[in-house]
Amino acid sequence: MSDTGLHFDILIVFFIYGAAFFTMGLAMALETSRSPSLAAANLLRPLAAFGLLHGLHEWLEIFLLQFVWLGVKLPDWLSWARLGLLAISFAVLIHYGVQAFRLSKRKSAPMAALGLGILAIFILVIVINAVVAYQAGQVIWLRFTDALIRYLLAVPGALLAAQGLHFQGLAAKAEGRRPLEVSLQWAALGFGIYGLTQIFVNPVDMFPARWINADAFLAVTGLPIQVIRSAMAILVMIGTIRATQVVETERQNQLLATQQARLEALEQIQVELTKREALRRALLRHTVRAQEDERARIARELHDETAQILSAFALDLATLQNTLHGHPDAVMLIERLQTLSRQMSQGLYHLVHDLRPAQLDDLGLVPTLNYLFERDFSPKGFDISLDVHGEVRRLDPILETVFFRVAQEAITNVVRHAKTKKAQIQLEYTPEQTALRVIDSGIGFDPTETFNPPRGWGLAGMRERVESVGGKLRIQSAPGEGTTIEVVVPFSAQLLS
Repeated sequence: MSDTGLHFDILIVFFIYGAAFFTMGLAMALETSRSPSLAAANLLRPLAAFGLLHGLHEWLEIFLLQFVWLGVKLPDWLSWARLGLLAISFAVLIHYGVQAFRLSKRKSAPMAALGLGILAIFILVIVINAVVAYQAGQVIWLRFTDALIRYLLAVPGALLAAQGLHFQGLAAKAEGRRPLEVSLQWAALGFGIYGLTQIFVNPVDMFPARWINADAFLAVTGLPIQVIRSAMAILVMIGTIRATQVVETERQNQLLATQQARLEALEQIQVELTKREALRRALLRHTVRAQEDERARIARELHDETAQILSAFALDLATLQNTLHGHPDAVMLIERLQTLSRQMSQGLYHLVHDLRPAQLDDLGLVPTLNYLFERDFSPKGFDISLDVHGEVRRLDPILETVFFRVAQEAITNVVRHAKTKKAQIQLEYTPEQTALRVIDSGIGFDPTETFNPPRGWGLAGMRERVESVGGKLRIQSAPGEGTTIEVVVPFSAQLLS
């Protein structure tokens, strides 16, 4: 193979080498901002920094190699800058490894202790031989520094990173997260082999670089050591990115489970609200029915007992009047008592009718409304008209009571507040529903206004009555535009009532 072809191949290897670590660094940097993340953010940041810095180092080395092959002399500071970038990248990798080891629950395991012991012996041997080489005065500083960085920083950093990822994988296994464990173990294997490849440095006149170096590896295998490093960088990249994908899948599953749980909770709340609404409506219906039953009972007692007593009292007064015909003073007193008795009877009659009009049970809603308007409002000069649409039919007694009470309360409000003497009642019977509308052209009001008790209780009472039978109450009004109160009870609700 020509030198040009070999150089091109090496450039491709270095580019892939740098791209793999740079991509891994980006993935870890992105993962630090997510929660729950692959690991604590303070643990992933040095790993992300290593990937980004080491990727930049390899691309800088591509730049420098091209000038070397072209025979162009570059300033020494560029080479030293490359070594500084290399040292910093491996220093942050050591920081990651130390942090991962410190946070691990397995740092006292025998294998971990053995590995650290071997690593400490290796570092001690390198330091001793570096001192010997320096004292011998046979040092080429750039190569010598590059070798020391790889021996003292790259090898410990990569092996510690491998151990840290291995521990994370074991923790994932203990949590039952098998896919995450596999990804982390592959990344750990990549870092472990990558750390061992750092032993093969450029030839330097010191132990062990004098015999174990990049040139010796090329002579034995026929491959540059950078090919193995690139392969391990790719393995690390695949393992770490796959780990982030697994964690993202877990995160999505957790989010989906949380949303599902929230949805189920909302559905349960909706069911409870529906049950409570049904219970509230049943209680309201029971309250309305009990109230009307009590009114009817009191009305019957007043009619059957008190009215009879007044009738008997009136008869006795008439008898007494005939007996005392010759006593003018006594006759005048009896006539006064008779007048009071008639007033009491009329008042009692109105009271009984207000409590529970007998016509409502005997004749139905329409005749009762007509009677109400003719008795209570027409004598006072109010023009109340009743328009009935559809085929009139008898409704459930509780429904007829609700319609009657709403009409009574609405007309009373017109008389008291609307400042008009005209109102229209529309009663509509259809197969689907029964509707009542009370329309006036009075001064109107703002339905959204908050009324302070006791104001507004009449409207609240109407709404409660209507909702108790499954109906809807709508109020349309505005200042100066009159008021329309509409009650609609669907046929289905009539059946339930």
